This record gives sequence, C-alpha cells and structure tokens, in this order.
Amino acid sequence: MLLTEQRLEWELTLEPAGRSGAANMTIDADLLAETARTGRAFLRLYRFDPPCLSLGRNEPAAARYDRAAIARRGLDVVRRPTGGGAVWHEHEVTYAVAAPVATFGSLRNAYRTIHERVVAALRSLGVEATLAPHRPPPSSRILDHPASCFATPVGGEVLVAGRKLVGSAQVRKGSAFLQHGSILLAGSQQVVTAVSRKPQAASTETTLARVLGRPVTFEEVADAIVAAWGDEVTSPNLYQPPPTSTTSLSDLAPLGVA
Repeated sequence: MLLTEQRLEWELTLEPAGRSGAANMTIDADLLAETARTGRAFLRLYRFDPPCLSLGRNEPAAARYDRAAIARRGLDVVRRPTGGGAVWHEHEVTYAVAAPVATFGSLRNAYRTIHERVVAALRSLGVEATLAPHRPPPSSRILDHPASCFATPVGGEVLVAGRKLVGSAQVRKGSAFLQHGSILLAGSQQVVTAVSRKPQAASTETTLARVLGRPVTFEEVADAIVAAWGDEVTSPNLYQPPPTSTTSLSDLAPLGVA
C-alpha cells in the first residue's frame, strides 16, 4: 500500500533526447530551488547523452578515481547534488522528483513512497520488483572500500530477485527535497570499477533487459512511471531553468581530468 501523501499537482517533463551530465544536474538542482521557492512539485524523466559517470556529492573523487583512466576513456564526468556512490549513466531512464517534504511527511517516507510508485510501474511491465527490507548500516570496514551506487542495496530500494535495479539518492533544501535515480535498461556498471583506484565491492545490479529477456525502451518505462503517478500529473512540458538561475554550479560542473 502506498503511504499517505498530500495531494498536489505534479508538473511532468519528458526528455528522451538526452543531455550532458552537467546540464542534467543543473536542471535537477534548479527544480529543487524552484520547489523550495514556490512549493511546486516536479516529475522529470530523462537520459544522458553522451553517457556519463556521476559522483556523489561527498565522494573524495581524487582519492577514489583514476583521472588518467577517465581521460583515456574520454568520459563525461559530473558531480551530483545528491549523495551516494558513483553511477555510470548509459542505458537507463533517469527520474527526478522535486517536491515539498511535507508532501510525503518525511524524507524517509518520500524515499519509500517514490520507490513504491516505481515498483508499481515496473510490475505493470511484468517485472517482479520488490523493496529491500531495512537492514543495519554496513560496518566501517565495508565503508572503507569505495563502491558504486549499485554495489549494496539499502532499505527501501528497488530489487529484482535480490539484485538492485534502481539506484537513488536525495538532498534537502529548506522545506523541499530532490530525489533522483537511475532505472537500468541494459548494460552494466563496470566503468565505475575500471576507473577506480581501489578494488570495488562487487556490484549487484540487474537490468530490465536481463530480467525480461528482451530490449526495453525509454518510452515503455516512462509511460509506465507516468501511469503509476496517476491523474495528478499535468501534461508533459519542457521546463527550463530561469535564465538568471541562482543554482551554484560549484558541485555540478564537469570534473577535470588533467
């Protein structure tokens, strides 16, 4: 059963064409700022073009990742405004939700409720998705080893047969929050391991193509998510950040590889 939430109108943005990592993170951060300013709620579904490696807000990039390896591969790299581990964005549907915290009652309720809607969408496609049970936090010994976002499921995350299909993270700004995440269509997270300085915890991700045994399109997943959101979603639009955006780009700009 979905947790009770305040009813409001969700402004939907669909972007199947894709944007760079820096552009995508700037837009997500601007949606958060707009929510904090006005109380509006946004649901954005998008992708990355070119493929991109995103790092969590608090990750020590220089210590964890080999800039020479990143440069050799010519990777687009960006810092997310949210926490968590590294994610390789290539074959996926990326979602972003920006809304008042009061809509869900708390950040924890928001995390679980958003994932419940994602689970409902995936089940409509024939995927036996579930939410991970809450577990004690990992030991400090485990935390010493860098890991991709998909290495270790935590409570409330979306799993299929025990493997992580969706990686999500949150950040709060005043009375508003941003939650965004990657729903894997195909591929793998091996790029994260390839550019890491230290051994990575084994990734436990799965993909929709692997689960369903067929290619799955951006449009299929996007349509299912919109349907799971219900009739509170407005007509699709192309929300653009204000020309005089006040979002700080210090954490969002592409990382140098020199």
